[in-house]
Amino acid sequence: MDVQVLPKPATKLIATRLLQQTSFWGKVKSRLGWIAFACDIRVDGIPSGDLLLLRRNVSPGISIAYAPFGPESLPDSDQRGLYLSALSSELRELLGPSCMFIRWDLPWESPYSEDKDRFDAKGNWLGPPETRLRELRMNWGLDNSAVHKAPTDILPPDTMIIDLNIEESEILAAMKPKTRYNTLLSFRRGVHVRHGKASDLDIWMKLYEQTARRNAIVYNDRRFFDALLVQHCHDAAVHLLIAEKQNLPLAAMFLSISADRATYLYGASSNEGRNLMAPYALQWTAIKESKRHGCRSYDLFGVAPGPNPDHPLYGLYRFKAGFGGKMIHRQGSWDYPYDYHSYEYYIAQESTAKGFHL
Repeated sequence: MDVQVLPKPATKLIATRLLQQTSFWGKVKSRLGWIAFACDIRVDGIPSGDLLLLRRNVSPGISIAYAPFGPESLPDSDQRGLYLSALSSELRELLGPSCMFIRWDLPWESPYSEDKDRFDAKGNWLGPPETRLRELRMNWGLDNSAVHKAPTDILPPDTMIIDLNIEESEILAAMKPKTRYNTLLSFRRGVHVRHGKASDLDIWMKLYEQTARRNAIVYNDRRFFDALLVQHCHDAAVHLLIAEKQNLPLAAMFLSISADRATYLYGASSNEGRNLMAPYALQWTAIKESKRHGCRSYDLFGVAPGPNPDHPLYGLYRFKAGFGGKMIHRQGSWDYPYDYHSYEYYIAQESTAKGFHL
């Protein structure tokens, strides 16, 4: 497999439905200390899409690289490791001698999500096998284990996606009865959803911090959300939606729109007024807003891989499953080390600080 990369300005990325592979995302991350750059990929001389890469220093003279939901182009199942290995090797000169490793946060669906043996009698996914077997499959045909499963996934690998190509009435009908009831009940009880502005960031942060404490979530600081709201770009946009009753904020969310994909990026709710079901009103408003912008799908972005009450994201699974989306299991984060000694030390530290990055 012959893989080539041709550097290009990060501002010239071709529009994609993956927000994290847009010029918009590169600008957001640049405001937060990352260096964003991009390239065209060619496989055996054939154009294979754009790639946004992020790089930052983790110590003097040592950096790491990260491809959020990249690359988008999907090779054959038995060539995924070969492709990542070849692409990583080709990027080494572009990343420079200080780069310790590159992390691929893959948007590709897990090959185990198509394996009937990985589902229980009720049709629930059992998840991928142990890491050793996943690495063996990923590196099949390579001379060494070039690609390693990262100790933690940065972006959520499991999600649900709602088809927006149907009428609003059909989307409502596809919801679970309790979800549909709570959605309509919220509006009947006087919940109103409005578009927020940068000046509403204090409202968001108050709700977000309450939610993080309530659910023990690893969360972003204010600078990140400020960067989301003030950034403007041709290929994506992020909107803050706020649900209120009589000017009392009850819930809020960040909705992104990139090409024909809308994504529920972040959500938060108050400890008060929970009987008003404001998060349901938010989701229904976001769905209608996404359809108005011409989106064909709505990514609920981050759930447990199945209905396991012991999973930290089970609450999100139960809430989001009610909206009737299709379950998707991505492959998660994989690393290609350039400096094995430094990489092993870095991973040992990272493994002690696992968390869900929502």
